[in-house]
Amino acid sequence: MSRRVTARDVAKSLGISTMTVSRALNAKPNVSQITRQKVIETSKKLGYFPNQIAKSLVLKKTDTIGVVVPEITHSFFPGIISGIEEICYQNGYQLILAHSAEDSAREKDLIYTLTSQQVDGLLISTAQTVEDYSVYKQIIQRGLPLVFYDRCVRGIGASCVSIDDEESARRITLHLINHGYTRIAHLAGPQRVLIGKLRLEGFKRALKEKKLELHPELIIEAGLQEQDGYRAMQKIFELPPAQWPRAVVAVNDPAAFGAMKSIFDKGLRIPEDIAIVGFSDDIRAQLMPSPLTTIRQNAYEVGKRAVHKLIQIIEGKNTTIEDIIVKGELIIRRSCGCQNN
Repeated sequence: MSRRVTARDVAKSLGISTMTVSRALNAKPNVSQITRQKVIETSKKLGYFPNQIAKSLVLKKTDTIGVVVPEITHSFFPGIISGIEEICYQNGYQLILAHSAEDSAREKDLIYTLTSQQVDGLLISTAQTVEDYSVYKQIIQRGLPLVFYDRCVRGIGASCVSIDDEESARRITLHLINHGYTRIAHLAGPQRVLIGKLRLEGFKRALKEKKLELHPELIIEAGLQEQDGYRAMQKIFELPPAQWPRAVVAVNDPAAFGAMKSIFDKGLRIPEDIAIVGFSDDIRAQLMPSPLTTIRQNAYEVGKRAVHKLIQIIEGKNTTIEDIIVKGELIIRRSCGCQNN
């Protein structure tokens, strides 16, 4: 069995000191670009891999970032992860990705695991079942950099990068109202999750702005998955037909997909009988039997800006607590019945 190649072997091959090899590989000053390039090329040629554990013990830095994602089956979060990965790669950081599967207990375990692995910082989008914020507060108190993305917890001392949820929900609801819909339902997200609360507020603002009546029986607090949207729509159908809405605003596209199935199962048409809109522009939105009107969220940009902020905190360049907002875009398709109006 061949022995492991060391920094001394690289140094001997180039006729330089081991210290110079170390400084070159760690981008330290007082090493010329030509020498640095030679060290990198020779290291690759000889198969030398620096000992990251030893390096982290010396520098007290692992160049790793922990990312907690609540959902991976829909296109929004993979888009965010792509943005995070791009900025990490450009700045020399590695990702450790953890999936909470919308479970608060699992999320807490993952956070403890990531912190025990000495990540330099955490990016977290909260699971929809989270009610206790103590673990986040513990992270902040111990000084580990933390940035929330998309699903945020505000007011506890951490920055957040998100879509303009309330304004976008207001905008898409106004779009329906401006095209003649007056009896509108809202399939709301969990109110303990900030996006659920903000999107409901945006919906209410639009109704109030246009002096339309708010029908409490048409606001159903659901979850963020397709089955949640299906069940919420089924609950609405328990009302007498005369009380059914003419249009529906869903908290996100997966909930809208579930609601659409419920509408079709009832033998109704979209948008002729009930119009519906979503939020997030899931990759399947335009592939629905009635393509879904929605808010396009720039997931890639959210990911980029979230990790950029986290790296700034890690490197001490900008530790200011900020709410960074990425604007959504209204995408009009057939499901709202408004395309040609």
